[in-house]
Amino acid sequence: MSYPPAMKIGLRCLVWPLAVAALVACSDRKPAAETRAAAPALASLVVHAEQARREQVWDGVVEAVNQVTLAAQTNARVLELPYDVNDLVPAGAVLVRFTDVEQKSARNAAQAQIASAQATYNEALASYRRFAAIYAKGYVATAQLDQQRARRDAALAALQSARAQREQAGQQVDYTVLRAPYAGVITHRFVHVGQAVQAGPPSPQPLIAMESLDQLRVNVQVPQSAIEAIRRFHAADILPGDGGGRRIPASEVSVFPYADPATHTFDVRLQLPGDKTGLYPGMTVKVAFATGQTQRLLVPASALVQRGEILGVYVLGQHGVMLRQLRTGHRYGGQVEVLAGLGDGERIATDPVAALKYLDEQHAAGASTHD
Repeated sequence: MSYPPAMKIGLRCLVWPLAVAALVACSDRKPAAETRAAAPALASLVVHAEQARREQVWDGVVEAVNQVTLAAQTNARVLELPYDVNDLVPAGAVLVRFTDVEQKSARNAAQAQIASAQATYNEALASYRRFAAIYAKGYVATAQLDQQRARRDAALAALQSARAQREQAGQQVDYTVLRAPYAGVITHRFVHVGQAVQAGPPSPQPLIAMESLDQLRVNVQVPQSAIEAIRRFHAADILPGDGGGRRIPASEVSVFPYADPATHTFDVRLQLPGDKTGLYPGMTVKVAFATGQTQRLLVPASALVQRGEILGVYVLGQHGVMLRQLRTGHRYGGQVEVLAGLGDGERIATDPVAALKYLDEQHAAGASTHD
């Protein structure tokens, strides 16, 4: 069929845009396998909520179980101070040495009193035995024998008193050397060399304060509203707060049976294990007390990504890989608690560096396709 020239031009103008649209439509159609995001070959894991104990956290203070302030037990002058503050001392080490002239003189005088009392007692005992032998033959009266017996007993009492005085004087000599009752660290020194000290009254003069580092405990003040749950579960972990997420289980939890009338709080003491914990007296720590049961979602700390103030993980889903912001809680060793941002059963990348590299490759491939 032949058309007029004007109509041919109009048909070409109508057919050309339709052909172009058909070609564009055909080029946009891709196989279903290409429209779905290819599953990346990334190391991943599926996170699930776990049964765990519900906790409440309060501040505590580390203190030494054995701590003492040694005081003067005799009147003397300080002769030697072998150790200073912050020095570690072994058990039995000499901490203070005093002058001992007066104490040794008193001990020598007591020894002389014993010798005199011993001689008097020996003479009284011999005299009593002679009178007892004569009394058996009827040559002396009973009153005379009783007199000799009383003299013997008085001499014996004087001898015993002299011996007691010698023990007391010897103890005063021992007090001139002050030794460490256990191994520990010196925390305070109250005297100086050459200073005169008094044993009292009204109270003995303090000399050296020391604490043992072998046995430590944590003291926590807990409000009365939470004390019943703590008594029921009787378990707690110490969180040193050193950034490593360490949790030190308390070997013993002791709740005081009375509250402070001023603050209405209960004192709770937690015994630390005997091994080295990196804690020292005076440090502040967090204490997590078990108060019930709950579900907790944990992710590896190595899977977390820090972007400025945002903390998140790479989530692998049906739309590919995407960075998801999280709100996190406490750290449990190598894992971190997730409070919000991630659901039970979701898959996350365990290697955030590899996930970021994968996303960069995908973006680069998409940019080259558009070009």
